[in-house]
Amino acid sequence: MADSADHPADLPACPSAQGAGDGLLPPELRGWMLLLAATGAVEQRLRSVVKERLDVSHDEFLVLCLLAEQPKSGLRMTRVAELLGRPKTRLTYQIACLQHAGLVTRKSVCGDKRGVEVALTEKARGLLREASGALAETVTGALAHVMGPEQCAAMSGLMPDAATAEATEPEPATVSD
Repeated sequence: MADSADHPADLPACPSAQGAGDGLLPPELRGWMLLLAATGAVEQRLRSVVKERLDVSHDEFLVLCLLAEQPKSGLRMTRVAELLGRPKTRLTYQIACLQHAGLVTRKSVCGDKRGVEVALTEKARGLLREASGALAETVTGALAHVMGPEQCAAMSGLMPDAATAEATEPEPATVSD
């Protein structure tokens, strides 16, 4: 029999969203704590799906996601580092791994010998398209597992399926040849 903690209807709302306590924290900080809890739950569940479906680390996956939302020309590495809050040296290593896997390209920026621009390859775009359903289900399930119905409804502005999500473990992913 499944543990009752696996069912969102049986879960209390996230403690930081309940406003319990002495009202010590302002609503903005309680909201931030809920966002951190949700982010942690999503990242924890995504790690294995990302590794199995895309064969990249979670941090490399974040780079791919950022680049997927950009024009095909890509972004300068300094901007990627800024948007992800990563040191440039760490990003350089991640980009090298992604380039070695054939998932990104690097090129010098015209007129700036120090500037480097990175972009997704068609291989990466294809892998992201193939994995998008499993990734979306993983995110939705993780959010529903940590948030109550009101919080999921609030998230629906950012992620339309979050309001109707059920906290279910995603089916194990299968990799086809």
